[in-house]
Amino acid sequence: MISFDESMQILEAIEIEPTKSITLPLMQAQGYTLAEDIVAESNSPEYPTSAMDGYAIKYEDQSLKELAIQAINPAGAQNIEELVAGKAIKTFTGSLMPKGSDTLIPIENVEVVRESIKIIKEVPFGFSVREVGENFKKDEVLLKKGVKLSFSEIGVLASLNHTQVKVFQKPKVGVIATGEELLELGEEQTRPSQIRSSNNYTIEALALMHNSEVINFGCVGDDIDELKQVFKRALDECDIVVSTGGVSVGDFDFVKDVVRDELEAKVLFKGVVIKPGQHIMLAKAGNKTLLALPGFAYSSTVTALLYLLPLLYKYQGAEYNRVIVKAKLLANFTKKSKKTEFTPCNLYQKDGELFVDFRGKKDGTSAIMTNMIETKALVVSSEDDRDKKAGEYVNIFLFDLNIKKLGGGE
Repeated sequence: MISFDESMQILEAIEIEPTKSITLPLMQAQGYTLAEDIVAESNSPEYPTSAMDGYAIKYEDQSLKELAIQAINPAGAQNIEELVAGKAIKTFTGSLMPKGSDTLIPIENVEVVRESIKIIKEVPFGFSVREVGENFKKDEVLLKKGVKLSFSEIGVLASLNHTQVKVFQKPKVGVIATGEELLELGEEQTRPSQIRSSNNYTIEALALMHNSEVINFGCVGDDIDELKQVFKRALDECDIVVSTGGVSVGDFDFVKDVVRDELEAKVLFKGVVIKPGQHIMLAKAGNKTLLALPGFAYSSTVTALLYLLPLLYKYQGAEYNRVIVKAKLLANFTKKSKKTEFTPCNLYQKDGELFVDFRGKKDGTSAIMTNMIETKALVVSSEDDRDKKAGEYVNIFLFDLNIKKLGGGE
């Protein structure tokens, strides 16, 4: 087995050719990843522009204390008078500054007296005037290839009149749950040893959250011929094949043999010194990858967060940022093994600081999926870490930014 850090280095070093690019209407592209740089074709703004409602003036004319109102300059006006020295033009937010003006004095700083303004409070030179190129300059790269499109990127693209945008196609993920004991949703239980399959749905939901298409191949029993057939089909149809179960060292754990021998995939690693999920395998076949995860629900979920998400982003021409930050313990933390551990916790925020505790999180095997309910982060402890007391700091893997506030009763 290799260390967690070694497995991450191997994962990061994998060279993946991103999925092909497609062109989508702007509002259908949210969540996708840009397949090209977006470059400004002009300055924004192209001309000096007012940033407030007020009066366009020449800076030095403030010394006159009173200026005649020459004209009104609404936003979007086609014909704008040139400013006459010693006068002011009423100008609104977003209006182009009249030729001859260099400063805007806001309406709060003046008193209107008949057809003139009295200056109550002077402003510095160029006040409230948006300079040419303040927002961006011609030929500036505004959005780089590999950026995930969210509301702000959509807004920038709209401001540039992009009705369509070139993005990377969503990667296809095939999900397979293995095990003779598994029951599909709605399938009738006929013996006590059967359990309901959930891993394939957990992983499907996670992949969908990260802009992927998913083919759920359902449950496959411990029959090597059936496993061969399903895995070959999944590898043919998908970019990434994710399986759960059948990768340990038991008599019926055939997944590793199918991946290595039948699919002729190159095994990059098998076995990582982590808890949960040490029985994990990553393999590559051409530009496709196979990720074999443990069968226990909590194990498969944690390892999917650690290993599947970076792969998904590689296929989208982007980089997954695994966020590791410090948090203060509200309760004692017990290190349970000499492995790199990922422990479910409750996460809170107060006055800009993060806190964790373990209330409601059950001790036991790696099958306790309910430990992931409302979990936003995992405490990460290295192989050499020790027990820690409340008040000490720990590293946490923060995979959900929706953090609870720490109340007075916590």
